[in-house]
Amino acid sequence: MPTTTFYNTAFWKRLRKNRGAVAGLAVILLAVIVAVFAYYIAPDKSPYANRIIPEIANQKPGFSIYFLRHKKNTETVHFLSQLINGQPDVYEYVPVSSYKKIADSIIAEKYIDEGVTERLSVPAPAANIVQQKFYLGTDKFGRDILSRLVVGVRVSLSVGLIAVIISLTIGIFLGAVAGYFRGKADNMIMWLINVVWSIPVLLLVFAITLLLGKGFWQVFIAVGLTMWVNVARLVRGQVLAVRDLEYVDAARVLGFSPARIIAVHILPNILGPVLVIAAGNFASAIVIEAGLSFLGVGVQPPQPSWGLMIKENYNFIITSNPVLALAPGIAIMVLVLAFNLLGNGLRDALNVRGKI
Repeated sequence: MPTTTFYNTAFWKRLRKNRGAVAGLAVILLAVIVAVFAYYIAPDKSPYANRIIPEIANQKPGFSIYFLRHKKNTETVHFLSQLINGQPDVYEYVPVSSYKKIADSIIAEKYIDEGVTERLSVPAPAANIVQQKFYLGTDKFGRDILSRLVVGVRVSLSVGLIAVIISLTIGIFLGAVAGYFRGKADNMIMWLINVVWSIPVLLLVFAITLLLGKGFWQVFIAVGLTMWVNVARLVRGQVLAVRDLEYVDAARVLGFSPARIIAVHILPNILGPVLVIAAGNFASAIVIEAGLSFLGVGVQPPQPSWGLMIKENYNFIITSNPVLALAPGIAIMVLVLAFNLLGNGLRDALNVRGKI
């Protein structure tokens, strides 16, 4: 059996020489780190970064304000729980435009709107004053855009990963069966592929989403079930190209089962093109999820999704605060570009140009 190109050291050398692929890989690794530690990186560590402060809604990037913090609970969350779900707010945040400490009290002017305040007086031991800067501004609910952008990385990477796993599982299985056995199995699988291929992707995703219902996991499954066709066609073609080679014939002569021949001898040698199309499917899944969330059938509020953030704030593009919608749009563009650059780099490094 020939040595798989993927495990060749020449592959890594060629990939490292491709600056675009290296840059794309660096962005992807950074996104993964941000996604894992999102609740430790985001300024707003509340679940879904959903701290609503209506008084400071629709503020521009760089907006800074003081908060009077009242302690409202003493609940402590261990490391793993905060890593996954965030930390429920221990404090109640009240925006203030000015304050002063007199003896054991804090006298503050509660910020209600531009030029509108209300005087507050609270005991100093029960509250304190902190200043917070919103680097990307706040949305119409007064939530921190940067925090929701950081937590939203999880949705984009998760939908890409799960969709790719589903599409590879179905596509590799059906493509390998069609290419190896040919005949009736090939005809039936190709008929199914052509039927699914004839349905517009967005329409098919809508149908599956409506069947499964709206939600976090449902959109992942819906996207994955629409992306296996490309994988199946590719794998079928690759298997057809190698099924009659000498090392496959030798495996048959030794009495190996078709399942073993496909899994152990054929699939490792067609891994290169599959990796390339997987990178492309990852990028496509991110775009499809963003589109579904924008249309309201994807991830549901208050869970942050970049597509949902664009939907909530796109009307501000033509007003004085376009960053509310442009920030998640740029994030989608950068992440999708990173996967496309990595896919191009894999294609060149694995010498599969012209095979897909």
